[in-house]
Amino acid sequence: MLSRRQFAALPLCAAGLAAFGKTARADDFGLLQPGKLLVATQGTFAPFSMRMPDGKLDGLEIRVVGEIARRLGLEYVPVITQFDAVLVGLMAGQYDMTSVSMDITAARQKQVLFADGWLESGAKILTSPTSGIKSGDDLKGKNVGAVAASTFGKLAEEHGANLKSYKAEVDAVQDLVNGNLDAVITDAVAASYAIKARKLPLITPPDALSRIQKGFAFQKSRANLVRAVNKALAEMIADGTYGKLTTPLIGFDPHPQEPIRSELS
Repeated sequence: MLSRRQFAALPLCAAGLAAFGKTARADDFGLLQPGKLLVATQGTFAPFSMRMPDGKLDGLEIRVVGEIARRLGLEYVPVITQFDAVLVGLMAGQYDMTSVSMDITAARQKQVLFADGWLESGAKILTSPTSGIKSGDDLKGKNVGAVAASTFGKLAEEHGANLKSYKAEVDAVQDLVNGNLDAVITDAVAASYAIKARKLPLITPPDALSRIQKGFAFQKSRANLVRAVNKALAEMIADGTYGKLTTPLIGFDPHPQEPIRSELS
């Protein structure tokens, strides 16, 4: 994990600051609060967003969005919310953007404007070594947990599972460990991290149920902010900062080689 001093010493993109100024004004990007970037996050979905022992937030999205805000000259303000309410809160103007681990899908693109895909992963099954579950075909009739309103729950139902929805990923995984579920469908990165970091007696069968990219969501009227975020994100990837922030957490750089682009007019 990077120390505060190491994080502060990461290269600052001069071009980005030149384009947007050292302190962005609220009317530059339509921000809810001048000079502040309010971002919805869960705080309960490791390694994307999680509470550390000292109570502070850390995780892939926390690090990446924090650096994006810094490059735009904005104060990063995480707003804790539940996944199943995040888009309702976005449309109600409770925050400027979301950073929750949200898959970019055609259905969601009709509702919101996504920044360019920032992370590539997929849906995987998390289960006990003795469950006999080896693929999606084995989920039929099984009790499977997933976060409410997520694409993971839809995948469970498509494979004939009995779905149990959860507010937080950690609760679903705990029910699995306690023997109350046969499996959990979750993000591949999150599944691997959970097994390693928490030393869980669980496995992930090799085949992914889907391949996806994750995106930061905005109201469709916030195209200027999306363009600025896209620019900062691209520069972070190009100068190696993205890799320096993410690799210490999960052991590799998860940025998409061919990111899904924003649907900007």
